[in-house]
Amino acid sequence: NAALSWAFSLGLGRTLGIAAVRMVVQLSLIGLVLTWIFQQTSPLWTALLALIMISVAGFEAVTRQKRRFSGYRAYGLGAGTLLFVGLVVTIYAVAGVIAPEPWYEARYVLPILGMILGNALTGVSLVLNAITETAHRERNAIEAHLALGATRFEALQVVLQQALRTGLMPILNAMAASGVVSLPGMMTGQILAGMNPVDAAKYQIMIMFVIAGATALSVVIAGVGGVLLLTDSRDRLRLDRLVTSSG
Repeated sequence: NAALSWAFSLGLGRTLGIAAVRMVVQLSLIGLVLTWIFQQTSPLWTALLALIMISVAGFEAVTRQKRRFSGYRAYGLGAGTLLFVGLVVTIYAVAGVIAPEPWYEARYVLPILGMILGNALTGVSLVLNAITETAHRERNAIEAHLALGATRFEALQVVLQQALRTGLMPILNAMAASGVVSLPGMMTGQILAGMNPVDAAKYQIMIMFVIAGATALSVVIAGVGGVLLLTDSRDRLRLDRLVTSSG
């Protein structure tokens, strides 16, 4: 990857190196942390690690945008969306669908939450980036609609629609390719662990529906929130609330 970056002058060599080191360190540490938390069987430790995961996901959602909302707004929207969706969908999936006893054990809650956050994070990042980039590019057209009496949601309707499509594209591609182009991670892991492939496929189908629902919910919340932050109560476009990321 670094060689490709150098060959095409992408300027990603340092970023790739940092990402590789972070991946190894983070996965190694989380393996140790999860081993310890599984031994404790404490809902408090499970909740603490879940909040840490959500907090980091909120930060990652901010850093992936070229133009982001200044101050606390970007982090608040990203982390708030992921907190709501992550908790609601994880509790529904574990307690209502899988229904182990007890349902709040870390070995059930944290892996499901991780899959939900990973996909929701991608959707939130894409939809917010699409909204801010498109609004900046189409500023004159949006302000013309507002000047003619359109509300902020009317003026930004097309922008929001395009952003929602962008945010949902990864999960739609993943669903379309599952079982034909790729074997998803959960199914693959269960097969390698010795589970019957048919049972593994059933679990994966359930997880894909849960992830798809969580992603759609997070994309809609982040998209609507992005429109609200990009405008004010007087239906004015507020591009002054945006800052360009140095990354």
